[in-house]
Amino acid sequence: MELLSPEGKNGRLNRGFTRSALRRRRLFDGTARVVITVGGVVIIASILAILYFISAETFPLARGARSSLRASYPLSGEGLLASAAPGGPAPEAAPVALGVEELREVAYVITRDGVVRFFSIDTGQALKEVTLEALQGRRVTAARGSPDSSFYTLATADGHVLPVWVEFDVRFGEELERTLIPHVREGDLMSVTNLPLKAATYKALPDGGSRAVAALTETGELLLVSEEVEQTLFGEGEVSRRRFDLTGDLGGSVPVSVALDTYLENLYAGTADGKLFHWSLSPGQEPVLVAVHDAGEGGAAVSSLGFLVGERSLLVGDEEGNVSVWFQVEQPDSPTGRGLVRAHRMARHGAPVRRFAASVRNRSFLSADQRGTIYLQHATTERKLLTLRGEAPIRLMAFAPKGDGAVALDNRGKLYDWDIQNKYPEVTLKTLFGKVWYEGYNKPAYVWQSTGYGDDFEPKLSLTPIVFGTFKGTLYALVFAIPMAIMGALSASQFMHPVVRSYVKPVVEIMAALPSVVLGFLGGLWLAPYIEDKVPAVFLIPPVLAVLTLVSLFLWNRLPQGVRKWFREGTEVLLLVPVYALGVYICLKLNGPVESFFLGGDFRAWLYNSLGLGFDQRNSLVVGFVMGFAIIPIIFTISEDALSNVPRHLISGSLALGATRWQTAVRVVLPTASAGIFSAMMIGLGRGVGETMIVLMATGNTPIMDWNIFNGFRALSANIAVEIPEAPHGATLYRVLFLAALLLFALTFIVNTVAEVVRTRLREKYGKL
Repeated sequence: MELLSPEGKNGRLNRGFTRSALRRRRLFDGTARVVITVGGVVIIASILAILYFISAETFPLARGARSSLRASYPLSGEGLLASAAPGGPAPEAAPVALGVEELREVAYVITRDGVVRFFSIDTGQALKEVTLEALQGRRVTAARGSPDSSFYTLATADGHVLPVWVEFDVRFGEELERTLIPHVREGDLMSVTNLPLKAATYKALPDGGSRAVAALTETGELLLVSEEVEQTLFGEGEVSRRRFDLTGDLGGSVPVSVALDTYLENLYAGTADGKLFHWSLSPGQEPVLVAVHDAGEGGAAVSSLGFLVGERSLLVGDEEGNVSVWFQVEQPDSPTGRGLVRAHRMARHGAPVRRFAASVRNRSFLSADQRGTIYLQHATTERKLLTLRGEAPIRLMAFAPKGDGAVALDNRGKLYDWDIQNKYPEVTLKTLFGKVWYEGYNKPAYVWQSTGYGDDFEPKLSLTPIVFGTFKGTLYALVFAIPMAIMGALSASQFMHPVVRSYVKPVVEIMAALPSVVLGFLGGLWLAPYIEDKVPAVFLIPPVLAVLTLVSLFLWNRLPQGVRKWFREGTEVLLLVPVYALGVYICLKLNGPVESFFLGGDFRAWLYNSLGLGFDQRNSLVVGFVMGFAIIPIIFTISEDALSNVPRHLISGSLALGATRWQTAVRVVLPTASAGIFSAMMIGLGRGVGETMIVLMATGNTPIMDWNIFNGFRALSANIAVEIPEAPHGATLYRVLFLAALLLFALTFIVNTVAEVVRTRLREKYGKL
């Protein structure tokens, strides 16, 4: 005691020692405070930085389309074309087609005198002229171009049709200057009739075996001419030509516009009384009139027809300015099994719709009306993206092949060149979270399908089935994990002997150290095939184990007191281990007999025939077991700590008042520890929502909305892991995946916030006991 007193003979030394120790302690405390503060600030800053990065990658999706007029000048007087006097006849040099190459440096027009004139799109300077030799002086009356401005169908005044291809070669000089060399390639001139043609469209199959022309004459006739190459024994092709006059099928209606798809399967004609006629085409057979639809709103005349990319969806415009999108769906009462339906109604023009120009990159298209107004619209979203205006009615227009611009020519011979920025037209709140009617689907649906087989694929980016799958997998996992974890924690903390608990709790906690990729691997490659053959046994296990538990309890209570004393209180639970092993063994042995006697010998067939449910090997049941196994340690550990920390005086008081240990556990311990147990469940929920590898490997990753426990699903985290490696940087899919990450971040934040609020209230309610 003398050494510790500053008044002793060593007091001076003690005071020096004490001051030095205090200084060191203060230094350590200050350092720890700084480190902890800096660490906390760094963690918060890191979370905010991650949130900022995700938000920054997502924000461009909210930007709308933008446009700017890059150039505007009259082509007349430049040696390119001549404009018609208002109300007068069109001169021979008047244009009938307009096109632009993908670099948007060179544009061209095809004139009525059969000349292709190329010019600089920036200045209007003439570059090259090519005379179409196959026309031989014939006058072109109409032209129809492909969306990429590479192919045109030219109709003549003497009833002929000429296919024309416009191509560009890119060459580089010694100083790497770029030069575009245009080429014009002519096809075979086809004779349709001896009457002047008002409109025509030519299509040929890629293999060259068939080609066809659909044409309208000035006198109102609708004609179809098809040519098929028939292979002979010696391999030489013989051309079989057939001509069909479909005017009689119109029933007196006057055709205004005609459209023939690139597959030579469907022919459409719009009439002056608002009808849309649909014929089905087959090689070597006569066209079959499938149906007649009222396409014009209120009987308005159909003024224009066109196709979206892929030529499966038909664009229809009428004299009232209405624009709609039609495509075929399954219809059992149709002659072909499929029928045409109006799937989308687009923004309405204030004047008759005259022309369409579709993008080759997505489902966007241009529609021009008689007043010179052009709308840029997106078919899937039914959204008007931009409005472009000319000074006079638009005569011709073309969509740039890359979708980054548009050119148009009005009736006064003035050319307009617009820059268009339209990177993410597919994304709206409706397409992300609502039902959308996609091409070929029978009805609107929630669909995630980010990639397809070709450029005409329609992206389907609904996050609703992904969010649904996230909660579905988490729900089934929690249904398996919560009862086992909480009841296990209650048993360990209130009924189990301390020696047994000292082994059980660490073992359960060690389960949390198992990598999720290992669990997913075992679940997908071992457990899923095993459960597929043992589904009846899986559903037998819970009731059988419950019955065996009750039987074991009954027998235990009937044992003599002397025998029961052999086991220390709280260790008798170990007797259930062989009982449960026996129960599982019995269930596995009963799998075959139960399946044969009750399920017709085939569970999967019974499930489909009786309940109409499918069965996937990697399904929600497997995920429930595997992910539940991963969640149990978290919920068990936190719940057991909360239950063990209940004040002993509450338990002792309850037992002293005559309550049994079970009554005390249920009515005193559980309510008091409810705040901690609820936190455990919420943390388990957050763990399930964010799980990636188990969901990725143990399910089929099918983004479907179905509560069937035998079907798979796709979760947000797994979707990001699967899609992000293949997503082009900065593209729509790339940013939508970041939106999914932001949504996952928000879901986790909401879950944790709700958990904290509820936990605080439970703590206030039961913390005063």
